[in-house]
Amino acid sequence: MRETLIVIGLVVLAVALRSSRVNLWRKIGALILLGASFSLFYFLTDNFAMGLFGVLLWFFLPWFELLTSVRKMRLPLDNRLRHRQVPNPSFFPNASEAAAAMEDAGFEHISDCGWEWAGMQQFFRLYWNPEERAISAVCLCEQSAVAFAFITVTSYDENGGIWRTTNFPFAPTLQCPPNVKWNHVPCERSCFHEILSDHRKFLVRVQLTEEKLKMPDPDSIEESIEQEMRRQVEHNLAAGFVLLTGDGHFQYSKRGLIFLWGQFIKDMIRLC
Repeated sequence: MRETLIVIGLVVLAVALRSSRVNLWRKIGALILLGASFSLFYFLTDNFAMGLFGVLLWFFLPWFELLTSVRKMRLPLDNRLRHRQVPNPSFFPNASEAAAAMEDAGFEHISDCGWEWAGMQQFFRLYWNPEERAISAVCLCEQSAVAFAFITVTSYDENGGIWRTTNFPFAPTLQCPPNVKWNHVPCERSCFHEILSDHRKFLVRVQLTEEKLKMPDPDSIEESIEQEMRRQVEHNLAAGFVLLTGDGHFQYSKRGLIFLWGQFIKDMIRLC
């Protein structure tokens, strides 16, 4: 009975801490939940190794989704952006504020477009600023009952390099080509002015002065997004992470599923 009460107590404490708005307490709650899993398996078997097995089970949970839904996904090889109306702002908190902040920072609206990836609807509200030599976007994603928004600020150098700052909350699901460099900021940072400031610091850190940046063409931004995605797919095809299906689509290979599992683990550790 004592062992049962210990496990129950750890689970209750973990759930209580996980409901906190303070990031530190949530992380402590996640560690306590791992401790509860260890205790459960250890008390049931009286074996330390089985207790560790109970902890490791959490890290293998993503394989259930990988082997059921992700393995069956077919993604379009040539995906095209379509002009779309702005989604209902009530589904995307802070998106309207971010768009207003972009205009306040001198960015001009270019277009509203989007595409679909394996059931996920992605919408982009695109802006540009010739003085910053940068493209910014409010990106809205919706899949089933899950919806979230994030911000990107992108600069292009004269050698074809792409430098992007974003508060995108997850690890990339495809490996990025060598010419694409990401600067991830905390997903809690939703203020565009702060993200723009982070992007400027990012460019200074990599020694990219204004003279080395390419002036973006607002009329070809959508095309450049499509080309960037195609080059990313081609890079992952060459790396063996995805395979062609022969019908204009591609799917994850075994190596790609392992890569994706590693990305899930990063998200579990970072977002727990």
